[in-house]
Amino acid sequence: MISKINSKKCEKIKLLITDVDGVLTDGGMYYSEKGEIMKKFNTKDGMAVELLHENSIKTVFLTKENSKITKSRAKKVKADGVYINVKNKEKHLNEICKKFTVKSDEISYIGDDINDIEIIKKIGFSSCPNNAVNDVKKIVDYICKTNGGEGAFREIAEIILKSKN
Repeated sequence: MISKINSKKCEKIKLLITDVDGVLTDGGMYYSEKGEIMKKFNTKDGMAVELLHENSIKTVFLTKENSKITKSRAKKVKADGVYINVKNKEKHLNEICKKFTVKSDEISYIGDDINDIEIIKKIGFSSCPNNAVNDVKKIVDYICKTNGGEGAFREIAEIILKSKN
């Protein structure tokens, strides 16, 4: 159950930014001698991007990894933006706000690890998968019932959409 305070925060949301590994995936990475070869994404999360679009909410993938697979997934689900190889995610917040004409309190962010903490502190509604690290769980507005790679992004999308209806 989401609190009334968090429901009010969700009503403002116009853009949902997500980390990739540990949120859209289970965090597993499969490597060969040629480098990264596979990641597993959840189709429920892909449908969530579509549902958000139908309700005029943009989506952005933001990841520390330099991954062609992430770019391919973002293109397939028609994410509005994808930023890869990002070391300091919070440094891209102003650029994202300008590009999508939103204020930081109109942004939701879902992340799972310590490199997500600074951006979490600067946006309107924050969340994490159930299996996120404790330092993230301590500061987010909402902890998902689902784990990363198992529909956590979809869970947040549905919460945001329900708050608007």
